[in-house]
Amino acid sequence: MSLEILQAAEEATSLVPNLVGAGLIVIGAGIGLGQIGRGAMEGIARQPEATNKIQTAMIIIAALLEGLAFAAIFLGK
Repeated sequence: MSLEILQAAEEATSLVPNLVGAGLIVIGAGIGLGQIGRGAMEGIARQPEATNKIQTAMIIIAALLEGLAFAAIFLGK
């Protein structure tokens, strides 16, 4: 019985670095997406005629950032 408890505790503590890393990845991706959105809104405010080009670039960059974050989370396990 105590051996099973020790094994379960060992498995749980081995997950902690992975969970912390995943949390940092999600925080970084959130900050990055916020910066992308902010930059896009500033660009649109300064040049409204370039809205379509700015939105297209913003969507592409956001998709690449999210893909990178998902890959980092899944490959880090």
